[in-house]
Amino acid sequence: MRKAAVTTVSTVAGVILLLSLKPHQYPAPDMTASPPSSGTPGASPSPAPTGHKPSGGGASGTYTGSVINTSYGPVQVSVTLSRGRITTVKALRTPSDRPRSQQIAADAVPRLTQEALSAQSAHIDAVSGATYTSEGYARSLQSALDRAGV
Repeated sequence: MRKAAVTTVSTVAGVILLLSLKPHQYPAPDMTASPPSSGTPGASPSPAPTGHKPSGGGASGTYTGSVINTSYGPVQVSVTLSRGRITTVKALRTPSDRPRSQQIAADAVPRLTQEALSAQSAHIDAVSGATYTSEGYARSLQSALDRAGV
């Protein structure tokens, strides 16, 4: 009977210890939009929208999205519209401080651009393996579209 009690107490103690451990978590992304700082290489303030809304159609011109800071670096895009249709999306800033981040962005950005052109919106699927870059891209694109009024 004593051996069973020791085994039960040991098992309970082990479960309590196991439950008290916190799982390892990667830092949560800071997905807040912020203007680029002047101290960052290549950073410049977002230019004002250069588009207009022609009568009888949607917006036309190029609009710059907000800088979206992610755990792996900032993401910013610009979108060119012609009568409310997305004709071009250009990545202005992507995570680049690590070689792996550069590789992920190089693989993901063309796919995200194709998605945006096909969807004609910022409602695009994330690229597997580039979740943070995908979310930053979509959010920056949405802010550019918001500036265009579409």
